[in-house]
Amino acid sequence: MDTVAALLRVSPLAPLEARILLGHVLGWRRTELITRSDEPLDAALVARFRTLEARRVAGEPVAQLIGSREFFGLDFEVTPDVLIPRPETELLVETALAALVGRRVPRVLDLGTGTGAIAVAIASERPDARIWATDRSAEALGVAARNAARLLDPARPGGPLQFAQGDWYAALDTALHFDVIVSNPPYIASGDPHLSQGDLRFEPRGALTDEADGLAAIRTIVAGAPRHLVPGGALWIEHGYDQAAAVRALLTERGLLAASSARDLAGIERISGAQMPG
Repeated sequence: MDTVAALLRVSPLAPLEARILLGHVLGWRRTELITRSDEPLDAALVARFRTLEARRVAGEPVAQLIGSREFFGLDFEVTPDVLIPRPETELLVETALAALVGRRVPRVLDLGTGTGAIAVAIASERPDARIWATDRSAEALGVAARNAARLLDPARPGGPLQFAQGDWYAALDTALHFDVIVSNPPYIASGDPHLSQGDLRFEPRGALTDEADGLAAIRTIVAGAPRHLVPGGALWIEHGYDQAAAVRALLTERGLLAASSARDLAGIERISGAQMPG
């Protein structure tokens, strides 16, 4: 009879991944995988685990296999229609929250929201903030809306998140202005070999690459920011490991002030931003 201990012992997966998949199938917490490791398991559940195990061996991301990923302390639904939230993107949330300090009832815009992870994380920390989130993918907006409905207090003072479908600022009323604009756009260059490796093979290509030099979407976001930021408002963008200097230059060229970058826990300049004059 199969047990947790026996399945983990022979699994070809990394131990952590095997435990995550097995815990998902059984509905057990991680501690239960230890305390109940010798209990006989139902054959149907074992078969389901082995199916997921085989799919992971073939390369499918764990987050897609279990349908969720933790981000900023919140558990987000994940589907093949959206980019899987990464830990390094939490820096973008932290920086946006810092930019909102001292601003009452601020307005925030998340461009290319995907799962809604950035927008929802900000909303959870600033219940008073009014938040808009855009994406050109209707499927992605559906995932984001479900995440917002499940993770946020429906009575939050800032109200529900406002979702809009379209390319970047084109999804918005031109009269809208924001205290902070954030984005994790596609920034991988079209010929980058990473696009055909690992988890990226299973994520939506349009969320990963601009099919150009990796800066096309960033140029659009920076160019439109002055029309949508309040005086003194801030724009922060996530980018590739070697793009910080180029992004700072784009920000400065558009008349934004104090362009700077911030490093993630790996020491990589992961995000860059600047402020509107005023």
